[in-house]
Amino acid sequence: MSGITQSTALWYASRATGVVLLVLLTAVVLLGILVNRQGRLPGLPRFAVTGLHRSISLLAVAFLAVHVITAVGDKYVTIQLIAVVVPFTSSYLPLQIGLGAVALDLIAALIVTSLLRARVGRRLWRGVHWLAYAAYPVALVHSVTSAKDLRSGGLLGLTAACVLSVGAALCYRLASARSAHRPAGLLGVGIFRTAAGHHTAGQDGTLADGPAGAPADERLDEGSILQKGAAR
Repeated sequence: MSGITQSTALWYASRATGVVLLVLLTAVVLLGILVNRQGRLPGLPRFAVTGLHRSISLLAVAFLAVHVITAVGDKYVTIQLIAVVVPFTSSYLPLQIGLGAVALDLIAALIVTSLLRARVGRRLWRGVHWLAYAAYPVALVHSVTSAKDLRSGGLLGLTAACVLSVGAALCYRLASARSAHRPAGLLGVGIFRTAAGHHTAGQDGTLADGPAGAPADERLDEGSILQKGAAR
């Protein structure tokens, strides 16, 4: 009887930590998508964003560890410890557990390269960091296919909210990137058309009116370029 009670407790712990982990991973991915190149969010300083991202990530790692331990410790089903690390080797739900192992390996790679960032170099770290974004959809499919709880009721609504929020953040980031590129394109046209007048481009993407080496305070904004083009 105590064995059944212990197994039930582990089952609930595994399910609960899995749900919380889904929410935490969603928050981490949202921060990763919405933070701009300067590492900031609108209305928050850089150090606050960095601290928030680190805290949520560490909390997610803690819940991930508990989720794995309780899943392996539950004797109602047999999930070998090796199957948690090596994908698609589990005798129980090999596809679903295998996807969880893939997500775990991607997250582990991100953690290791982050701890060794000074040694592995920025290029490798950045490549692994971008690859780690794949951990989210893989973990999501693992969760939905292995836990029937997420396919109905309030947990289905929570899962849908997580997916929709990430999708909305991705659309916002893509739209922001496009709008940021439009002025650059207009300025590029302005540079090309005013080349005969020896206009030069400043480091901030604006134009410096006059010959090369002209003072920075003579830079033109986009509106001035368009107005001068119309006047000509």
